[in-house]
Amino acid sequence: MTAGEKRFEKRFAQRMAERGAHLKGHFLLSSGLHSSDYLQCALFLAHPRDAAWAGRILARRLAPLGADLVVSPAMGGLLIGHEVAKALGVPFLFTERVEGAMTLRRFPHPGKARFLVVEDVFTTGKSTRETAEVLERDGAVWVGAGSLVDRSGNPSLLPVPWRSLWAVSFPVYDPADCPCCREGLPLVKPGSRPQP
Repeated sequence: MTAGEKRFEKRFAQRMAERGAHLKGHFLLSSGLHSSDYLQCALFLAHPRDAAWAGRILARRLAPLGADLVVSPAMGGLLIGHEVAKALGVPFLFTERVEGAMTLRRFPHPGKARFLVVEDVFTTGKSTRETAEVLERDGAVWVGAGSLVDRSGNPSLLPVPWRSLWAVSFPVYDPADCPCCREGLPLVKPGSRPQP
């Protein structure tokens, strides 16, 4: 990572905190694990100038991948995906869950287009991969992915090149070994994916 990228990460993390998007408490993640930190990117993206700024920077990092369109999973990826598509000058589509399965419900399939998947946060990569599979099934080519935040800690998270604006590692705990549970802190389930 360059010095400029480190400065940008610090500035981005500070902006997330200023917008109240970095939450502290006791959270149930969609993976089933617990954490004392949660990033509610919607609170950051609620500010159009912040969303446009982040979208332009992420688009710059993804532009060399040569995508024809951007697709995002609803809900978390909608705003940042649209901003990245706008900055790249390409169409934007989104997938959504219907009876638990990710689908391209509102749009025709784009054919053999080269596409990016853009998300708010990478954690396990599950929603990103599910979104890509929907398009790949009928011939589209997955060329890369991007997110505001990478909290995966996994350099081989995805099978395509991917970029994030902020790589951060927060502790996660198995429910049987969670210090927040031991302290009796109330457990909150944020996010849009139902708990399995």
